[in-house]
Amino acid sequence: VDVYAMEEGEIFQTSDKTSIYEPVLSIEANYADISIFENPILGFLCFASGVASKAARIRLAADDKLLLSFGTRRSHPFMAPLIERAAYIAGFNSVSNVLGAKMMNKEAVGTMPHALILSFNDQKKAWLAFDKYMPENVKRIALIDTLYDEKIEAIMAYDTLKDRLYGVRLDTPSSRRGNRRKIIEEVRWELAIRGAKNVKIFASGGLDEEEINDLKDIVDGFGVGTSVSSAKSIDFSFKIVEVHENNKRIFRSKRGDLSGRKYVYRRNFDDIVSINDKAPEGYEPLLTPLIKNGKIVREFKSVDELRDRTMKRLKQFKDSEPRLRWEV
Repeated sequence: VDVYAMEEGEIFQTSDKTSIYEPVLSIEANYADISIFENPILGFLCFASGVASKAARIRLAADDKLLLSFGTRRSHPFMAPLIERAAYIAGFNSVSNVLGAKMMNKEAVGTMPHALILSFNDQKKAWLAFDKYMPENVKRIALIDTLYDEKIEAIMAYDTLKDRLYGVRLDTPSSRRGNRRKIIEEVRWELAIRGAKNVKIFASGGLDEEEINDLKDIVDGFGVGTSVSSAKSIDFSFKIVEVHENNKRIFRSKRGDLSGRKYVYRRNFDDIVSINDKAPEGYEPLLTPLIKNGKIVREFKSVDELRDRTMKRLKQFKDSEPRLRWEV
């Protein structure tokens, strides 16, 4: 068994204007030996790639603003570590799931819930209790939309915690939201005129790329949940496109597909898909050895190494003019 794969966290291109596609994994083996692995391979690739792709698009929309992964409560607990790992590699700064963070040797990050405010039935008492009992390394971020208007609670939070207030979070439900940008501007104004320009503003609740792009100039960070944890899976397929008989390549494919083993080459996101195993001059191969003769030959990277590489790729992608084409 030989396996060639894109690096984890690599960006692959698609286009609805062409039939060509970029394989992310290429397996050379006796089909009888690998057929039982079709479902688990697709399961890992499709779901994790969907989460990571959505998280990467949100990272691109948010520029350098803080991104917190808040979505694992919308998924089966068994999937939580996978979701948090995919979101982190794709550019999120921190994750909130305790097990997911632990498995990456990270500290889980979160803020106070509405339940804390409602347990006290008094915002000030809840904020003071949080400040009193939480460790000093936990930033004092007050939730400000539970009982009163966001602007009023922002003023109350600053009057209550003064300089210990690191930030405020708006998690305004859709039924009461109105124009979220205008609400945040009100909060920013009221805090600024009271000498609290340094208090950070965080937004959460039903956020997607479009709204994040609209709010990033007035918000310091975003808590993003369901849009990432419930992201649409990537519709990868486990295809036979070529067989070898008597040392000859025999091209095969099902109806509506393209036959032949494909190689992917890139130069500044000008991507070429080809059946030739020689990279054009100046281009790098994206499918590199993972398994040779049944043995893993690639050194696995840490999540931080993968995240750093992905962030560099995203910047290159943003600064380039992506192109997907084919050559035979």
